[in-house]
Amino acid sequence: VQLQASGGGLVQAGGSLRLSCAVSGSVIGSNTIGWFRQAPGKQRTFVARISNGRSTNYADSVKGRFTVSRDSYKNTVYLQMNSLKPEDTGVYNCNTLPVLLTWAQGTLVTVSS
Repeated sequence: VQLQASGGGLVQAGGSLRLSCAVSGSVIGSNTIGWFRQAPGKQRTFVARISNGRSTNYADSVKGRFTVSRDSYKNTVYLQMNSLKPEDTGVYNCNTLPVLLTWAQGTLVTVSS
């Protein structure tokens, strides 16, 4: 089972993107879902998470700019990214927290200065 992230693209600094993570019904109902990113040449890092009770947490670097949400009817978790910065560039992916599933390809976000 993999969670598929989509919605990435090229955007100018200050712009916005909304990423989507398609989650199977059995997974979204009982797991915290996290967003992660991997910048070029760097390790994958935590970005945000949302529990099945809808509590959320964010990395300090994205607080106030990113919002994670979930739509259980659509089995989808979203990451709304506003005020994007060049340092937000990377491959974004989603997984359960703790990480239980094989990583999928992810979606590339490129923020130009």
